[in-house]
This record gives sequence, C-alpha cells and structure tokens, in this order.
Amino acid sequence: MEATAGKPIRCRAAVCRKAGEPLVIEEITVEPPMPREVRIKVICTSLCHSDVTFWLMKDSPSIFPRIFGHEAIGVVESVGEYVKEVSEGDVVIPTFLSDCGECEDCRSPKSNLCSKLPFRVENPWMSRYDSSRFRDVNGEVIYHFISVSSFSEYTVVDIANVTKVDPSIPPNKACLVSCGIATGFGAAYNTAKVEAGSTVVIIGLGSIGLAAAEGARLCGAARIIGVDINPDKFEIGKKFGVTEFVNSGKCGDKSWSQVINEMTGGGADYCFECVGISLLVEQAWECCRKGWGKTIMVGVDKPGTKLSLNSFDVLHKGKSLMGSLYGGLKPKSDIPILLERYVNKELQLDEFVTHELKFEEINKAFELLIEGKSLRCVMWMNK
Repeated sequence: MEATAGKPIRCRAAVCRKAGEPLVIEEITVEPPMPREVRIKVICTSLCHSDVTFWLMKDSPSIFPRIFGHEAIGVVESVGEYVKEVSEGDVVIPTFLSDCGECEDCRSPKSNLCSKLPFRVENPWMSRYDSSRFRDVNGEVIYHFISVSSFSEYTVVDIANVTKVDPSIPPNKACLVSCGIATGFGAAYNTAKVEAGSTVVIIGLGSIGLAAAEGARLCGAARIIGVDINPDKFEIGKKFGVTEFVNSGKCGDKSWSQVINEMTGGGADYCFECVGISLLVEQAWECCRKGWGKTIMVGVDKPGTKLSLNSFDVLHKGKSLMGSLYGGLKPKSDIPILLERYVNKELQLDEFVTHELKFEEINKAFELLIEGKSLRCVMWMNK
C-alpha cells in the first residue's frame, strides 16, 4: 500500500446520479487523506434502510451525484497527517457518528453526540474541510454520504469516525455494527435500559427492530411484542426473542396501539419505533404505559417531519419520549465491546445476514431490501 500512499487512487464505485435511479458502477478517483483523515480499502459493505431513504429523496437535503453506503469494514490504506490512532494495514470500521474523544459530549458518559464534529445528515462533504475526496472521470465532484460513503472500493473517512477492530472477526458480520445492529441493540440495552421482567413493544421487525429485540432479550424482558404488516416476520423475530406478534394491518376496527393496550393491560413499559414514520411514533406513544413508560424513536424519518402529541397527555400521563441515535453508543469504546459479545456468542450477528452478493450486484441488494426479502445484504468488493 506504500506505493499508493499520498497519491490519488482510481477504483470502482456505485454512483447515484439521480434520486431513485439504479446505481451505476463507475471508475472514480479517490484523493489522498487530508490531516486527521484515513483512506480505507473497503472489504465489504451492507445496505441499510437509511441508504434507501436518501436514495429515493428528491428534495433537500438530497444532493447528487453521490456515493451512498455507511455500514462497512475495511483496511487502512494510508493516513493523513496527525493520525496516530490507526496505521496502514489496520482493520477498521467506519461510522456515521463521530467520536472525537475531546469535546464535552464525547468525554461525558451521558451523550454520544459529538459537538466538535456533529452529525449533519445534510452535509455532503468531509466534516473538517467541507470538501469532497471523490471525483468522476471528468474531474467533477461526487458527494459524500454521512461521513462514510462505503459503496466504493476506497473511501476517505475522518479519524473521529474510524474504530480499529480485531481482524480475526469475520468481516461480513463485523460490518453490521457500523450502524443498524448497533443502533437497535443499543436503543434497548443502552438508551432505554430495559429492565428484567418488563414488557417491550417493537414497531417494525426489520434489522433494527430485531436488533432492539435482541437487546431487550439480553436485558431479560419478559414479553417482547413485535408489530409489523408482514406476518412472516414473527417466525424470524422468534430467533431474536420476540414472544408475541401483532399484524398491524389486521386489527379490525381497532388501531394496533389499542390492541397493544388491551394485551398489556394498559400499555407497554417500552415501545421502540424502528420504521421511521412519525404516525407510528405517535401510536407507539399511545400504547406506552402511563407513569413510567418510555417511547424510543429509532427509525429515520424524512428531515423536517413533525410529531403531533397531545400536550395535556404529555403532562398528565408521565410518559417519556426519547431519541436514540446509534443506540446511544460511543463507537470507539462500544464497537469492540459489541464484537467481543459476538465472539462470546452472547450477541447474534450471523442471523441478520440473509444475503451476500458481489459489489456489482448492488442494485439487487436494493431490490431485496425494498421488497422485504432481506434483513442485511452484505456486498463483497472483491469476491
């Protein structure tokens, strides 16, 4: 890799040039890392619903051409000036959430929201320099996506968004903690701190919802009720601790939240909205127990979407509404812990990988996820 350090690299990337259109495998140029940046050779990457959400988005903060992807694992090809945390050849996981270790938020155990390099979904640049490291064959700029852009054979990521990991862990499993599985698991285990013997409701049994179920299971929840429109998800959910199922599309003249209230005798202790639709958050709030219930927002909705809650109920019912970005986890300290739990067979990761494809088959991965046929589809760069 010394031969390429400090020089532009030409490689393949899956570029999106227009909202909703198939990605195109193009030859691009990836520039060398600037100070405090790392250039990574991607081993494999997986598709997350957030990629699909922004791929379909036509209005601001949507911007094209762009390289999506934010769940990945790779090898450090070269580092910029002042980078001491990792070196060439290290296996690393990039994350959309920064962990600078210097700001008040990163030093506090109460927050994972870095204030020095804050997460900005609308930012198409490298976070420190407001510039891109990607160019197409005509020299035109290609935009970044939430600090990672892993749908490329090589990418450049800020050191605050890179965590060194054990190279012996299978990369097609380790990459999952880059976003979705860590987010769902952390929402239950870390943000909500689900108590043993409690009742949990999970709205949306995709990867993040199932990961939340996994977190609740490990916390000792007595009942884990899954809510989804796809009845096949119940059998899948059982692997992750789901004990009961409500088909939200077949509740007759009742809303699914009313059904949950009846099943639980007044509401669940914890409700996790894992889809990213404001109406579902409001319904989750409705079936959250008065006095101590917590509703946790985990799914990603479109920027600017508003919630509507009855202020009288907020005051008089004593419930909590919480957001959980990346499960409240701090990437640099919590990713190694999650992977250790996987190695010790405490945390399930293998069960989330339903498909593995070649990188050039990336559009098939989009089809599988949109059709609800996959949980996580891992794409190998060179296989």
